Amino acid sequence: MSGFPGEEQRLGLTGPDRENTLLFRIIEAISAGPDLRALAASVARLIVEATATDVCFVHVLDDNGGALTLTGATPPFDRQVGKIHLPVGEGVSGWVASHREPAVIAEGKESDPRYRYFPQLGGLNYTSMASVPMESRPTGLVGVLNVHTTQRRDFTGRDVRLLTSIGRLVAGAVHAARLHRSLEARERAAERFAEQVIAAQETERRRLAGDIHDGITQRLVSLAFHLDAAADAVPPGAGDAARELVRARELAGLTMDEAHAAIAGLRPPVLDDLGLADGLASLARSIAQVPVTVTGTSRPLPEHVMIALYRIAQEALQNVVKHAHATLAEVELRCDDSRVVLRVTDDGRGFDVTARPGGDSSYGLHSMSERAELIGGQLTVTSRPGIGTVVSASVPVRPA
Repeated sequence: MSGFPGEEQRLGLTGPDRENTLLFRIIEAISAGPDLRALAASVARLIVEATATDVCFVHVLDDNGGALTLTGATPPFDRQVGKIHLPVGEGVSGWVASHREPAVIAEGKESDPRYRYFPQLGGLNYTSMASVPMESRPTGLVGVLNVHTTQRRDFTGRDVRLLTSIGRLVAGAVHAARLHRSLEARERAAERFAEQVIAAQETERRRLAGDIHDGITQRLVSLAFHLDAAADAVPPGAGDAARELVRARELAGLTMDEAHAAIAGLRPPVLDDLGLADGLASLARSIAQVPVTVTGTSRPLPEHVMIALYRIAQEALQNVVKHAHATLAEVELRCDDSRVVLRVTDDGRGFDVTARPGGDSSYGLHSMSERAELIGGQLTVTSRPGIGTVVSASVPVRPA
């Protein structure tokens, strides 16, 4: 390529070979990752090295399409990245963005009506410039690419075509980086939503637990007191009345036990005190009807993930007690840097998972599935009549 003094000696290549090497290195930089600023800085450095220009600026269009932001630059102007903003239509870069065509100024740019001076970018120290849009058909316009030289440079049509080709490559990478950033933002929003939903659920459970404790249980205590007093007041020989009072006292006691169990289920303090693994062990010990073992490993997890997994285990064990007729059950917790898996297994009678949904069991499975999906996970159920049931919740988690 003509007009690039010394470049053949720098790269040891000539003509198309040099251009192909530059494009290949650009592709390597694009493949390095989705970090937009790192990509723009690498591209700017490669362009300066390969084209014998003195400085390169990469301006990226904002999401609204109304302004350009300096996203990458060669030193010493890399310190201005993120600080320079140019409305579309203003300056040479803004003109290129609005007209979607290159602009070349060999000298005298101060007299060009499109030019806008930025003292932070040392514009008066550079004589010639070429500016091309970064766009492609799939992505549309994503920004503008500029190169400047201190000495006069007559940028040729071939120079502009090379820069435009680079701009097309970078446009695809910028678009991918934006999609990645948007996906991360959506994931963070989904996590925040899950946290808020679970927090709201736990707040409502605490309110219900408080209402039961302060209302129903207190009245049951009062009822038991009056029943005891009535039993003491029954004269000897009033057999039927005495028997009915004893039965009423027993029912009041059973109802009190159920109320306490409901409060414990609505507001388990074990997660705050013990964490998920020990909380599951405490949950297993509270199941009197079926022996439950707990195995596995644990790691620090977000609170909303711990709560959701605890609730899934709680619901699964309740199903074991109510429906499975099992002789034993196991709760297994496995964690690594990217995923946590909770598995509840029983040796009960099992059921046909393809059968028509209905009844308490299907409601429990639906509730567990919703909890898993809320925290970005998936619930699977394996069962057949006579072989028991395995309920497994797999949840991705961010690396520690």
